[in-house]
Parts: sequence; C-alpha cells; structure tokens
Amino acid sequence: MKKHILILLFPILILGCSATKTATNKTDLYAGTWELEYISGPRIAFEGLYPEQKPYITFNEAESQFGGNNSCNVYSGKYTLKDNTIHFGDAMKTMRYCEGGGEATFMDMLGKVNKFKIDSEGKLLLLIDDIPMMRFNFKKITKPQQ
Repeated sequence: MKKHILILLFPILILGCSATKTATNKTDLYAGTWELEYISGPRIAFEGLYPEQKPYITFNEAESQFGGNNSCNVYSGKYTLKDNTIHFGDAMKTMRYCEGGGEATFMDMLGKVNKFKIDSEGKLLLLIDDIPMMRFNFKKITKPQQ
C-alpha cells in the first residue's frame, strides 16, 4: 500500500520541483525591469491611462536608485529600502508634454507607497501599508526601453 502511494506522489513531487523560477524575493527586485499592469485610484481604465506605453521601473541596488519611463517621460531618483519598507525620493524627469493623466497618476502613487512585496506569482506589489496600490510584471530586460 505504501509503495502505491509513493508511486502516485512521485510525479507531483517532480513537477513541483521543476516549476520555473520567477522573481520571488528582494534580491530579484534588481534582476530586471518591472512593467506596470495595475494601479489603484484613477477612475479611468488602465488602458485609457496608458494607451501607448505602460510605465516601468528598474532598481539599482548599488546606487539605491530607481528609474524608468512613466508612459511619457523618463524619470529617476533615490530610494531607501529596509526589510519590506520602501520610500521613493523625489524623482527627476524629462519635461515632455503628456496628455491623459497617466504620468501624474503614476508619479503621485509612487510617492505615496511605503511597502513592497513580491507575491507568489512573481509580481511586484507596491503598497500603502498593507493595501496593494501598484502591481508590476517582471520582465527580464537588461536595458530598459525608453
């Protein structure tokens, strides 16, 4: 009987161990680019806020810098990170005219978040306290698009 149970459980064990690795911890925060897929707050649909380009963010651990594109302009700044708390400093950005409010929504929310988490699906969540406000998909890109 024990032999039959072991035979039935073996494939499950093998499949569970061979799952592909996604970003799951703080170290993976620095492994590539994070593309925004959800933002809380605006009354405009996500696709309406970002019709041409979704915002993205990258983190530089050595310099404690963040940067990316907010759907219209390139931005960068300093951040502080301790355990699961994160604070973004004021970001410098290019000054191209943007329509639609997506840029302002993204930058305002980035300034409000105070925690982060990488969930079981490998998504980066930026939170206000324990409430997810922004969700990012991990993209393995060494040089962010601009």
